[in-house]
Amino acid sequence: MAKAIWRRCRETLQRLFISSEDPSSQSDPPVFIIAGLGNPGAQYALHRHNVGFMVVDAIADMASAPAFRKKFKSLVSECKLGSTKVLLMKPQTFMNASGEAVREAAQFYKVAPAKVLAIHDELDLEPFKLKVKTGGGNAGHNGLKSIQSHLGTPDFMRLRIGIGHPGAKPLVHKHVLGNFSKAELEALPDLLGAIAAEAKSLATGNEAKFLSDTALRLR
Repeated sequence: MAKAIWRRCRETLQRLFISSEDPSSQSDPPVFIIAGLGNPGAQYALHRHNVGFMVVDAIADMASAPAFRKKFKSLVSECKLGSTKVLLMKPQTFMNASGEAVREAAQFYKVAPAKVLAIHDELDLEPFKLKVKTGGGNAGHNGLKSIQSHLGTPDFMRLRIGIGHPGAKPLVHKHVLGNFSKAELEALPDLLGAIAAEAKSLATGNEAKFLSDTALRLR
């Protein structure tokens, strides 16, 4: 199932005629970090909680980034989004300790918290609705809580991807750690493709343009 969904995402990227620049000179260090949040392991691959991993994979595919390698307690790759050199990360520490990996990478490359973007699922947004913000609370999201703790500040960027609320608190755990519904899986490749296509605007801090352009692609 996961392979089929990803194949459809690739087709979406091709249909959008996304062109990528040279993945960049490896001599230049990244100046921006995109950390997709999730849990490692095939059993979690299609969970709503893993949508951050899915987005990072889509960006890597779009940008023709090199194969992911192990570093900073993560799977990492590098690419250029527009003219910005970016480190793509999928922390392998499990969600609740995501900050360990993000801190290591940020310290190594001397990337300020304001240049760190965490991509995560959001219960308080309708399914697949997008919001971007810098700073603020963590709304009980353990991945954000960990990053804030390890960076020592809440002032990092967040791309919030709505997964909807199941309606009652006892249902939340199963909802978050459950696969996307059949209808959601139909729409997921288009969402991932649109985010990947416009991620360059996030890397330059143009949040309004990112939201506007992704909305246009999803019409």
